[in-house]
Amino acid sequence: MRKYIAEAVGTFALVFCGTGAIIINEETRGAVSHTGIAFTFGLIIMAMIYALGHISGAHLNPAVSIAFAISARFPLKQLIPYILSQLAGAFVASLILKVLFPHNNLLGVTIPFGSDWQSFILELVLTFFLMLVIINVATGSKEQGMFAGLAIGSTVLLEAMFAGPISGASMNPARSLAPAVISGHLEHLWIYLTATTIGAILAIPVWKYLNEKNN
Repeated sequence: MRKYIAEAVGTFALVFCGTGAIIINEETRGAVSHTGIAFTFGLIIMAMIYALGHISGAHLNPAVSIAFAISARFPLKQLIPYILSQLAGAFVASLILKVLFPHNNLLGVTIPFGSDWQSFILELVLTFFLMLVIINVATGSKEQGMFAGLAIGSTVLLEAMFAGPISGASMNPARSLAPAVISGHLEHLWIYLTATTIGAILAIPVWKYLNEKNN
């Protein structure tokens, strides 16, 4: 149960701070800036990994949990509880942000700024690289080493920095699902549920191949 609560708290922090930065940037007409938003996502991920990684692994992302389960580095029986915990944390964060900013129409929802397929491919590639970093620096249930949080947080920051203006740089189904449902903007949600999950899963065979020991 401690693992599930840690996942809920960590995903809450991610959505509250990350999408909160987007909302506040809109409310203040650019005071946070795109760079500030990217740093917020990267830093909150890093902070939650250091705070909660030793408890739950700090997945904070259903796509990551699914990929870890496929890699056999995470117990399959814990997959559904992990995903439900992540979604619970994300939805509570979006509900609180809705209360705090009732007139904000989007609540930090991820929306393509180009074509749907452009964002689909971007999200797939972004999540592929993120998962490749994650699986090389962490296990399914426990963070490895002092640099895991820095590596993963920096990857999120980097990808949000350059791809955020086009696809939103979600890389996380929970991060996109909660704001979309609470704000009522479901029209592009399929991109962020499917592309991120596929991207994370595709990283697993590549990771296995690259780490195969020569016979």
